[in-house]
Amino acid sequence: MEGVLLLNKPAGMTSHDCVAKMRRLAKTRKVGHTGTLDPDVTGVLPICLGRATKIVEYLTAATKTYEAEVTIGFSTTTEDASGEIVKEQSVQSPISEEKVKLVLNSMVGTIEQVPPMYSAIKVNGKKLYEYARAGIEVERPVRTITINELVLLGDVHNEGNLTKFRFRVTCSKGTYVRTLAVMIGEKLDYPAHMSHLIRTKSGNFRIEECLTFEEIESAIENDQLQSKLLPIGKALYDLPKLKIHDNLAEKVKNGAVLELPSEFKDIEVGAPIVVYDDDDRCLAIYAKHPTKINMMKPTKVLLNEA
Repeated sequence: MEGVLLLNKPAGMTSHDCVAKMRRLAKTRKVGHTGTLDPDVTGVLPICLGRATKIVEYLTAATKTYEAEVTIGFSTTTEDASGEIVKEQSVQSPISEEKVKLVLNSMVGTIEQVPPMYSAIKVNGKKLYEYARAGIEVERPVRTITINELVLLGDVHNEGNLTKFRFRVTCSKGTYVRTLAVMIGEKLDYPAHMSHLIRTKSGNFRIEECLTFEEIESAIENDQLQSKLLPIGKALYDLPKLKIHDNLAEKVKNGAVLELPSEFKDIEVGAPIVVYDDDDRCLAIYAKHPTKINMMKPTKVLLNEA
């Protein structure tokens, strides 16, 4: 059993819970996820099985797309609906669609974001949520993130003393969408929090391709799970690709240092080059050698004779 499983993560489970469940279902310890989703968040969570666990790091750097709902009128400790109310301010007059669009447009591009206290980022070797649970406020590192797209979805709903609306965001790795919701509220001069979130895309993986746990269990019962997994090579297909002939394949399988092809002369040191054989099997991931000019070295050997 090996490949990348595209899971439609259910609400109420941590990413670690999903990995633990897949270990039981697939009867293997070699399972890993490609990026944490909070328990209340649903949507695309690629999970690697078998030798595919070697490529986890190459599936976590991609941009992500989310659809979220923001509630204007009160903020919470966790910046989402699960936290305790921190500040309330009734929305006295309706917020217009035009004003919301102006705020969203102003946040597209490279911006700075302070991660929430209830997050897994480490400060002085300790996770922020551990400080938060102990009632300790610490200085959080400012992060630079990229917002590629931030658009309003549907209407702006003014409901009593609250205002709600949905938005779609495509953003860089490390973006906290619940913090974006808080930032949107600040620009509208109100406390706010994220009241719903679904990840619809992770890199090239779309929610339409994902399976629920019920569908996975059905596939296992019918001995069809392997056919539902993305092969390693296909999962990496958007990375730079090098096809080699059989006479080099054995050297690659043995982790040999090779000459860097001319088309990759300008690639950055450390940037991945995925090596395939004539049968389009993914053999290894190479990178420009840090010290040997015009050479490349393996960072991961994915297929060998073992």
